[in-house]
Amino acid sequence: MHCKRKQINTSSIVERPWVFVLLMAWSICVLGGEALTLPDLLKLLEPYNPSLAAAQARRESAQGAMVTAQQYPNPTFEGGAGVGKERNDVSKTGTSGIGMLTQPLDYPFIREARRKVAEAGIASADESSRYVWLSVRTTTRQTFYEILRRRAELDIAEANERLLQQIREKVQLKVEVGEAPKYEEVKAMAEWLNAVKLKETAQVRVEDAKSALHALFGKALPYPFDVAGELPSITKELPPIERLRDEVLANQPLLHQYRAEVERNRARLGYEQDLRYPQVSLVGYMERDPGLDRWQLGVSVPLPLWNQRQGQIKEAQADLSQAESAAQQQELTVLRELENAWNRYRIAHRQVETFESGLLKQAENSLKVAEAAYRLGERGILDYLDAQRVYRSVSNDYLNARFDRQAALIDLERLRASELSENLP
Repeated sequence: MHCKRKQINTSSIVERPWVFVLLMAWSICVLGGEALTLPDLLKLLEPYNPSLAAAQARRESAQGAMVTAQQYPNPTFEGGAGVGKERNDVSKTGTSGIGMLTQPLDYPFIREARRKVAEAGIASADESSRYVWLSVRTTTRQTFYEILRRRAELDIAEANERLLQQIREKVQLKVEVGEAPKYEEVKAMAEWLNAVKLKETAQVRVEDAKSALHALFGKALPYPFDVAGELPSITKELPPIERLRDEVLANQPLLHQYRAEVERNRARLGYEQDLRYPQVSLVGYMERDPGLDRWQLGVSVPLPLWNQRQGQIKEAQADLSQAESAAQQQELTVLRELENAWNRYRIAHRQVETFESGLLKQAENSLKVAEAAYRLGERGILDYLDAQRVYRSVSNDYLNARFDRQAALIDLERLRASELSENLP
């Protein structure tokens, strides 16, 4: 029995609790009855991945900082009461009291400076959230294809092990009837044992790849589980490297995040410089004694004689310089990653074309010729095993080249943020 899949807008989970219940039911249905496809995994990311939850919490924190920046300072009230008596006339005795209300003034230019700091913090948090969203989806895609890659290697290893098992049994039979020397049996046994070792290694690699994918979802992903899918075909050529550089510099959210940090530190420097002006407070004063009521209105002005915020301004200047240097370094790092991914893609693409243009077919034909010659007695077991080993090596190299090309393409898409432009979080 298969459950019907239904697309759910995960952005409405918080506002609509019933959506979360429906999503949980859908998840149990998918995870319990079928192998997971890549779209299934990507749908599970937003409600279950801890990195995305942490990024969302940072956005909420930045929005809270904006609320704080727009708040006015609270007034302060001080008061007291007691018994008062006039010195010259002791008959005038009664209660006495004193009260003082202080309201700090919030200058418009200081509020504006705080607002700029908070806005830059929100921009930084938004870009950080987009970068995390993009990185997590990229990691999920790469890990998913890594499972397919390791499973394909396992299929090759299992087929190789079965073939060498058949060869070993045939050689043993020939040795028993005296048609082949003993060393052929030893060689066939050694090749079969090596094939068994390679198969077991491939099995471990499949489980390691699944474990890496499981770490992205935690308890939301059952263990053991299976995936279903295939490597997509490459249908279009990449743009020139110069155009890719322009796209990365314009679209990469990590670079936007560092630039927002520069603006936040620049705004913070301006805020610290504005705080050098004395913060005036209005003071209302009331005093009541027997026979006397007194009301006063004044101001409180701190005098910046000893502390003119030299240290805070210097720290803000240093933080701004550090943020600018970090932004420049990150731009160089991202461009280096782009060149690396571009070169990896070109190398892997040329390898795939070489294999598909005839190398893979030649290795397969050589194996068939060697097998036929061995059956007819024209060649020995060593020639046949060598041809089989070459074919297995070529098959593995072709498989690795295809997946290396796909991994490089995914890295290029992450750097260009092409998926982000189509699916903003």
